[in-house]
Amino acid sequence: MLTKITKIERDKPEMLEIHCHAVSDEVREIVAFVKSRQGQLSGTIDERQYEISVTDIFYIETVDNRSFICTKGKVYESKQKLYELEDILKEKHFLRVSKSVILNLMKISSIEPALNGRFTAVLSSGEQIIISRKYVPELKKALKGEK
Repeated sequence: MLTKITKIERDKPEMLEIHCHAVSDEVREIVAFVKSRQGQLSGTIDERQYEISVTDIFYIETVDNRSFICTKGKVYESKQKLYELEDILKEKHFLRVSKSVILNLMKISSIEPALNGRFTAVLSSGEQIIISRKYVPELKKALKGEK
């Protein structure tokens, strides 16, 4: 498959156009991936509201019934519950990996075994996230590209 990238002016909208003989599984995968990387969530820091691109999020964590969106160097508070955020992000390469954490699979550098059937995900930011053994089978499926 040939690829071509054309740089455009900032005032023009970005667009992905696919020319194909048939809509194959490969084409569907490409379209699903592009769609999965679009979107934003709202979060606050010091009572100021921000829009956070889904691609900037490393993980989302709940502490004391409060949800926090973690990016590189910043932590935003979200008014939404973890299960609501999980539902919003389910088609965007995010996965629940413990009772209190949703992880962006695209930010994982490596995965290491830990104690008691758990795993540790090392993120590209250097942070480490524990993956509870209950969620390991789902993680394995997601990393293999299975649903």
